[in-house]
Parts: sequence; structure tokens; C-alpha cells
Amino acid sequence: QVQLVESGGGLVQPGGSLRLSCTASGSIGDPIYMAWVRQPPGKQRELVASITSAGIVYYGDSMKGRSTISRDTAKNTVFLQMDSLKPEDTAVYYCNIQAPGHNLWGQGAQVTVSS
Repeated sequence: QVQLVESGGGLVQPGGSLRLSCTASGSIGDPIYMAWVRQPPGKQRELVASITSAGIVYYGDSMKGRSTISRDTAKNTVFLQMDSLKPEDTAVYYCNIQAPGHNLWGQGAQVTVSS
């Protein structure tokens, strides 16, 4: 069974940067949609950024201007570069990759922004 493997989370000081990666463990065909969703403590999940197979990118208000989503479709990998991080960015970050016959979620990567 194909899984998504996330990496890159951790503890960072305010103003710092992190890059999250998410890779499918097996073949899933051509991804249609790739996204990052986060869940802050005690709050609901919110969409951070997404990118379609056509390269159309969407950024949620929470990290607009401070995040960049990118992909390596040949490797079924999606990235999230996060800059100028704030304590309110503390959350579990989940990746989502949708492909024909697949709607996959990563296990979650904890990002903690604290001094």
C-alpha cells in the first residue's frame, strides 16, 4: 500500500525557515493535486497551499507571502518552504496527494515555532 512520507518538521525560532517534504512510497501515477494542510493545537485543519497538475497554485491566508509550494512530479514529491515563521505557525502539517485512484495523506510533521 502506497504511503506518503513527510520530513523536515522540527523546532525553529521565530523568523526562521523550514522546508517540508512529502514523498509517495510507491507508484501512484500522475498526481492531479498536491497540498499542505495544517492543524494548530486546539483548532481545525486549514489549507496552507496547493498546486494542481496544471501548475495552478493557491495559498491560504495564514501563510500567504511566507510560504512556497513546489513539486517534483517525477518523484511524486511535494515541498513546502516556510519563511519568517511565527509562533502561530506552530501546528502539525499534513501533505495530501491526489492521483487517479489515490487520495493519500501524510502522517503529519510537527512544526514548533518558539524561542
